[in-house]
Amino acid sequence: MADQGVPHIHNDPGVPVIHVGSKEFMCIGATPPLDHPHVFIDMGYETEVVCSYCSTLFKYDPSLKANEARPAECLWHNSFATDPASR
Repeated sequence: MADQGVPHIHNDPGVPVIHVGSKEFMCIGATPPLDHPHVFIDMGYETEVVCSYCSTLFKYDPSLKANEARPAECLWHNSFATDPASR
């Protein structure tokens, strides 16, 4: 939920790599209600990390803004929970 500070990222598309613009984010696995426990990931000095729950590989891309991901549809927005048409 980029609008609340820490981006929440999901992998509904099933892509092998998600590029993120922040080294701190939450991996939720899939969109609710199929999400896994929300894992706070902090890459620290690293530029890539694998989620311990869903094994998604995340790579830091400094060309992206902190609240962006590539593919863009992997960024979860709070409106998804209340408005299914926004998916």
